[in-house]
Amino acid sequence: MDKILILDFGSQTTQLIGRRIRDMGVYTEIVPGDAPLSGGLLEDGADRVRGIILSGSPESVYEAGAAPDKAIYECGLPLLGICYGLQRMNYDLGGLVEPLPRREYGRVGVTVTGFEPAGGGSGPSGGSGGPGEAVRRFLEGFPSGSGENGTPGSRYFTSWMSHGDTLTRLASGFRQYGQSDNGYPAVVIHESRPWFGLQFHPEVTHCEGGLEILRAFVFGVCGALAAWTMERYVEELRASLTARVGDNPALLLISGGVDSTVAGALLLKALPVDQVHLMYMDTGLMRKDETETVRRALEKLGARHLHIVYCQEEFLSALQGLTEPEAKRKVIGDLFITIQEREVRALGLPDSYFLAQGTLYTDLIESGKGVGKKAHLIKSHHNVGTPLVDAKRKAGRILEPLDRLYKDEVRRLGALLGVEGEVLRRHPFPGPGLAVRILGEVTAEKCNILREADAIFIEELKSRRSPETGNCFYDDIWQAFAVLLPIRSVGVAGDVRKYGWVLALRAITSADGMTADVYPFPTGDLLEISTRITNLVKDIGRVTYDISSKPPATIEWE
Repeated sequence: MDKILILDFGSQTTQLIGRRIRDMGVYTEIVPGDAPLSGGLLEDGADRVRGIILSGSPESVYEAGAAPDKAIYECGLPLLGICYGLQRMNYDLGGLVEPLPRREYGRVGVTVTGFEPAGGGSGPSGGSGGPGEAVRRFLEGFPSGSGENGTPGSRYFTSWMSHGDTLTRLASGFRQYGQSDNGYPAVVIHESRPWFGLQFHPEVTHCEGGLEILRAFVFGVCGALAAWTMERYVEELRASLTARVGDNPALLLISGGVDSTVAGALLLKALPVDQVHLMYMDTGLMRKDETETVRRALEKLGARHLHIVYCQEEFLSALQGLTEPEAKRKVIGDLFITIQEREVRALGLPDSYFLAQGTLYTDLIESGKGVGKKAHLIKSHHNVGTPLVDAKRKAGRILEPLDRLYKDEVRRLGALLGVEGEVLRRHPFPGPGLAVRILGEVTAEKCNILREADAIFIEELKSRRSPETGNCFYDDIWQAFAVLLPIRSVGVAGDVRKYGWVLALRAITSADGMTADVYPFPTGDLLEISTRITNLVKDIGRVTYDISSKPPATIEWE
């Protein structure tokens, strides 16, 4: 089976590159950016490496950034450098990279040259003195974009950029084929080697034609064959889990969301049912009627050992007085494991049990635990960053079968495993629950207020339809929820002065959770939803709507 190797230098979108290519049917393997290329990574076998991609990074090449094994430049395979990856190639081969006076970020126009002028042919030049066949195939992937810039033999499109450095001198043999609206190199290709570089992120959905650019590299340049499917991935996971777990019990911490439910379905398919234990903790930080919903869903999947732990008082007591987001996440993560260990002892499971979690790749990279060593911490996740979980991971007793998947891929996997559509449609819910949607101190009273308001919001989204798509709002939205702010506002209820809490509503569209846009509600619907919340939840005095995209904001508020 052909594959594309991706060197991870710590970019928040490295795994997104792999996911895009997997969607094309080509297997990808992500390894640390400084991994040695000897020892089997490039050797022919069942999986044949057809090309290598160098990812982006939060680092700079002229600082202590990770560098690839220099053998990469002698292996003869096509190389594609993305953002830092391009800078790394240029720097390693004798070029110069320097800081920009003002970073390029977000949507930036790019002009690509090297095409036949109008009337002179339909594709990139391939005649004498023109680019070679590999270059021609690569350039064919670039879109004409949202508007032409009027230059003969060029294409113009809108890219997505995120960098503070630029190429100020190209290494020998490289030629610039694309330039940003700000006048900086955006597309660079070597004239005689199959080396290509992009100073933007084609893997991000906001990049116009980005998927076709990646496709041109994978198929046009590398000549890879599409032979990877989700069915094949399931079989690989099944074999891996069976071999690793053996006869030992596997205990999965269930939150009730899509991720942990699909992880449970996978374990129940891969292992003997009596070997799988599912533990759900009612922390008091869950959505309305969550516990009963979870019970029904898991029993339909065939779970025989479902352990529901009621521990609301323990969590609320531990959170008392805490207001800082990271402190709340750490406390919740530690308490999850503490209670789990206590309850496991009560179950009488042997010490050899494996702890399984529905961790996604987005959880890992936002916690600074990408494949390489250069990922930056954005926020801690209760099932990733705590000392107790780290200790179990180091001991090799953690199972995270979804840790290389994104949310939409998890839903596809769930459908393949027979998880009900109603469960798979559920919006993401954070592991720490309502604790990170209550800004400031968490109390039982605030949880009850937010629970009721959030339930009304979701109910309204499921009952109202978009005039554009005809779908209910809930299905068009990737994630929606309510946030209780730590402020009160004066209002009037009837003839009575009211001093109520302020509620923020959040609704975003996204393909993978790495970037997100605000959902454009019709104003009338927002007004009616707000009115219903303030009428039915007496402690809410004011409702706002969050219109921040990701980036610069995160999806959750904490």
